[in-house]
Amino acid sequence: MRIAVVEDNHALSDGIARAFRAVGHGVDQLHDGTDAKHFLLTEKVDLIVLDVNLPGQSGLEILKEIRMAGKQAPVLMLTARDGTQDKVNGLDLGADDYLTKPFELAELLARARALLRRSDKEITTRLTLADLDFNIPNQQFSIAGALVEMPRRELALVEVLMKAKGGVVSKSQILDHIYGTGADVEESAIELYVHRLRKKLAISGAEIKTVRGLGYCLRAVR
Repeated sequence: MRIAVVEDNHALSDGIARAFRAVGHGVDQLHDGTDAKHFLLTEKVDLIVLDVNLPGQSGLEILKEIRMAGKQAPVLMLTARDGTQDKVNGLDLGADDYLTKPFELAELLARARALLRRSDKEITTRLTLADLDFNIPNQQFSIAGALVEMPRRELALVEVLMKAKGGVVSKSQILDHIYGTGADVEESAIELYVHRLRKKLAISGAEIKTVRGLGYCLRAVR
């Protein structure tokens, strides 16, 4: 999953990002409201963790604009306020859940899991191709019904390739999905993950094809 964390408190943002990355998600961190609005209007993410009080533009203003633009990724709002009206305003504008600071990271992760499970907007819960099956909420990948244990970054690679439904995915798109936008990781790192995944798919009915100069695609072979 690709998750956007919009929070101007850098320490809190880093803590949330580490928690999501530890369970296999790619995370984009944004600290300014204006920058966050532009990012969320132009990028596709699976979940948005959005603080209310931000420099540049408030979280409520951002939420209103992305919903008006048709962006339907689930939004978990964060706020230091405990006033009922603030929560009502957020929910009326299209927030899916609300969490008041201070909070435990375990609760945030649980709420995020619940939003991802029940979202039927932009999120597909299960991906299939040939004899491959990927359960997104549980992050479980199987070939012909047999569960395949893989490191979380290889699972993220499977996810982004299967979501493309046979289309080409560039190396930069794969990096964004695995690590988040702006991560200091060379594109050559993707080649290693692709090599490892190809070996695991050798017994399956699908294979990863290299599209020279463009990226990779996952397609059925039988």
